Amino acid sequence: MTHLQHVNVGQAAPLKVGARAARSGIDKRPVVGPVPVGTLGLDGDHVLNTRHHGGPGQAAYLYTSADYDWWAAQGLAVRPGLFGENFTVGGTGSADFRVGDRLHLGAGPDDVILEVTAPRIPCATLAAHLGDLTFARRFAQARRPGLYARVLQPGTVQAGDPITLAPATLDGAPSIGDLFDLDLHGTFRGQPVTPDDLRGLLEYPLAERSRADLLKRLSKLEKRE
Repeated sequence: MTHLQHVNVGQAAPLKVGARAARSGIDKRPVVGPVPVGTLGLDGDHVLNTRHHGGPGQAAYLYTSADYDWWAAQGLAVRPGLFGENFTVGGTGSADFRVGDRLHLGAGPDDVILEVTAPRIPCATLAAHLGDLTFARRFAQARRPGLYARVLQPGTVQAGDPITLAPATLDGAPSIGDLFDLDLHGTFRGQPVTPDDLRGLLEYPLAERSRADLLKRLSKLEKRE
């Protein structure tokens, strides 16, 4: 990871999701110049579905150029912000990041520090935005989910800012790919998830929604023990 390629924000706009008329801020576009970032996200960015998106643990969504390069090779016409990410960043595939990794954006007194918390899970809104009813399945199969992050240090960012990665300090931190597989397939590192796996995952700085989902899953598994 080297630098922040694009900073993207989305305005509320109509979007038909199946037979349902909705409004969404998923159509994010690059902006020029400095953008303030607070604990709930970027100034000027609209998050309408607050049941599944936004909040302190999912204040920003990032997608990597390596993942976009893969999609381009599959024939998808890619552009910054296409998947609704706030930050388009250079570097490795998103599935390789780990919960607790910290990203330092900028090199000045007003820089931003993010902490990785969760993968993005595909939904009907993403498919509707792409104009492809099969896209949620394609996104799941690709295993290139992008990553959510909380804002540990608010500040101001702009395209071109350097990014410094500080790896997660807790041993055994799950990768974004691990959590993606768990959510979609009920597996953890290639095996059916166990209660002990879930108890261990709860020790890491997950997004609040991910933590709540794991607690529900754990409760169900414990009832079977």
